[in-house]
Amino acid sequence: MMTNNFTLYGIKILVEIVRDILFFPFWWYSRGLFNVIRKQIFFLKNRQKSLALLVWIKNIFKPMYGQRDWQGILISIFIRAIQIIFRGFLMFFLIIFSFFVIILWIILPPLIIFEIFFQLF
Repeated sequence: MMTNNFTLYGIKILVEIVRDILFFPFWWYSRGLFNVIRKQIFFLKNRQKSLALLVWIKNIFKPMYGQRDWQGILISIFIRAIQIIFRGFLMFFLIIFSFFVIILWIILPPLIIFEIFFQLF
């Protein structure tokens, strides 16, 4: 009785492994790619919220700390412009990083297969 269960479950496990290996490329380039793109968009939205770049841009001409004289307005515009430039560069690099993550997701399986064959032959 024990051998029948061992054989039956062994065959089921082997079929599942073969099915997973054959289904992997379809998942990787369909649902997996969609999930990576969705997570990168979510990542960029959260980074934009944490950097508050749009808030800095929206308030660039409003004086800081309620100082309405020309010196206060000039200083606030200068400081906000520096912040917008710095935060803009940081957001740009985060967008480039997310783009490279997606590209890496796309080229990783063929690269791994190429490297395996390169090492074998």
